[in-house]
Amino acid sequence: MSAAGNQNGGNRHGDRAAEIVAREAALFIAREAGSESLITVIRAESVAHGDRIMVFVSVFPEDKAHAALAFLERQRKAFSDHLKSHARVRPLPRIDFLLDNREQNGAPMGESSKN
Repeated sequence: MSAAGNQNGGNRHGDRAAEIVAREAALFIAREAGSESLITVIRAESVAHGDRIMVFVSVFPEDKAHAALAFLERQRKAFSDHLKSHARVRPLPRIDFLLDNREQNGAPMGESSKN
């Protein structure tokens, strides 16, 4: 367990960058996304020594998730431009948007597998 603690504590810059990216992603999505679905930023994780940041989102209704992820993929360059002008994250990481599957039907992940 201490190895995991060292991994998380050893990359404070990446963690801080992920926090900034998550906040800016939420603002960007709120401004740019349409009203057909609700896209919520759940969290962001820094990977590859901060070269990439994965932004996890939830989408409601769930049947709009594919379209929402396609929208976010199309908007990746615009979001990078947004980060350049609104955040002090250097070098600018590659941003990947992913669906957060940790919760399904309102139950935490461990709960649904018990049934």
